[in-house]
Amino acid sequence: MSDLKIVVTGAAGRMGRSIMRAVAESDDFALVGAVEREGATELGADTGALCEMRDSGVMVTDDPLPLFAKADAVIDFTGPAATVNFAELAAQARIVHVIGTTGMDARQDERLDACARHARLVQSGNYSAGVIALAVLAERAARALPDFDLEVLEMHHKHKVDAPSGTALLLGDAAARGRDIALEGNDVRVRDGITGAREDGTIGFATLRGGSVVGEHTVLLAGEGERLELIHRATDRQIFAKGALRAARWAFGQKPGRYDMLDVLGLKET
Repeated sequence: MSDLKIVVTGAAGRMGRSIMRAVAESDDFALVGAVEREGATELGADTGALCEMRDSGVMVTDDPLPLFAKADAVIDFTGPAATVNFAELAAQARIVHVIGTTGMDARQDERLDACARHARLVQSGNYSAGVIALAVLAERAARALPDFDLEVLEMHHKHKVDAPSGTALLLGDAAARGRDIALEGNDVRVRDGITGAREDGTIGFATLRGGSVVGEHTVLLAGEGERLELIHRATDRQIFAKGALRAARWAFGQKPGRYDMLDVLGLKET
């Protein structure tokens, strides 16, 4: 199996460094580029040094165009605006684009659809196989227990800036599919003060932040006299990096289009 040539965007971030480390430790991937935003202090740094490994000879740059031209895939954990721009470059280069960015608005999502006519896009709120399996279980449990109240609880490290997490929303979406409803309009993200009784059929979210927690997610279904809890705990960020590389390898053999981790893991219902 030939090495899959990888470019990492958001290279100086937690996930960027984790992905570059996973590439360096793999036998069938090769890092050919690392991208950071204009003005980043890490520009010009060796990626090996960023990952506290031996020098790789691959330097961080703010110019993605020549890197995409020689890559097989780009792995992208940045922000919505940057991801859309990278998607357009990936479409021009006809390469794989693995997206871990969340929080896209409708217009940005439409632009990703347009890019997917030429590129292979894999997008997921989480690249852990365990989390994706949890989403499948959450959908089935929500369908099997339609009268149970459903809550999604998540905890992450104190530096995380968005809430609920992309993974929590992924799980909420899965539960909503199980109930045959849209998540938007049926979600409750804040409870404060005199809120009144819980509205039947809603999906609640609770967010905790603190310490160095990599990620913990619970889908809780509460009925009369019984409660079911489906839990995933991540203790090593490398599971997400390895999952993203797995997605890149899988997508390399696919036709242009939009995919997710259910496709990668063969769990999508037909």
